[in-house]
Amino acid sequence: MSNITAAEVNKLRTTTGAGMMDCKKALVEAEGDFELAIEILRKKGQKVAANRSDRESTEGAVIAVVNGDNTAGVVVSLNCETDFVGKNEGFVKLANDFANLALNFSDKDAFLAADFGGITVAEKLIEQTGVIGEKIEIGSFERLEGAFVNSYIHAGNGIATLVALSANVEGGAEAARNVAMQAAAMAPIALDEAGVDAATIEKEIEIAKDMLRTEGKPEAMIENIAKGKLGRFFKDNTLVNQDYIKDSSMSVAAYIKSVDSGLTVTGFKRAALG
Repeated sequence: MSNITAAEVNKLRTTTGAGMMDCKKALVEAEGDFELAIEILRKKGQKVAANRSDRESTEGAVIAVVNGDNTAGVVVSLNCETDFVGKNEGFVKLANDFANLALNFSDKDAFLAADFGGITVAEKLIEQTGVIGEKIEIGSFERLEGAFVNSYIHAGNGIATLVALSANVEGGAEAARNVAMQAAAMAPIALDEAGVDAATIEKEIEIAKDMLRTEGKPEAMIENIAKGKLGRFFKDNTLVNQDYIKDSSMSVAAYIKSVDSGLTVTGFKRAALG
């Protein structure tokens, strides 16, 4: 058996994030071969991942980042099994590292195949599953581009959002962040009426019809009244039509126009745990 030094153990721990005892055992098994010890730890991660594949990973950290010129951003969630792990400083740092890397990719599959310190992101997830002992995976991956993009991460990293504006104007950074906070708080289902799919609209009409029948409204009037109720649904559930949370006397669209008369919200992305 090789004599394993504390320095070698610490080097392996720094490289992999694994615990001291796991690193020492891997080095002993590898007879001091550093690369083989890394491989042993990764295989351990694969075994843990296989054993925990059916577990729910609804905790974690959701991170939003924007590029240097505010023309693109991503929201990425790194999911785990417990709140305890999700709030760990090292876990949150890993989530941030992943999000910053994700800025370079347009979709989740390309991101998972990307290099992360000599291994792919997907392999790093398996490695960390072995280190932490919980199922670790990328949940949400959302990308948004626009003339001006800003982000918001809610305290605790449970919700993160991106908002795109039609132009980069004075006051636009604050406005975009305020609307991103709105999207985080109010969870709109679409940007505007046009973004709501037909199936959702039909479902809401049927719900309204059922309620009207319960209220005893004449059948001949129900169709038109139900369609009329869609206006309220759009106001409550589409971002630009919602009441602005910092001033309910105006809609989000009106708030944005108060910043610049030609300014509009062109898109948003929202991701949340659970």
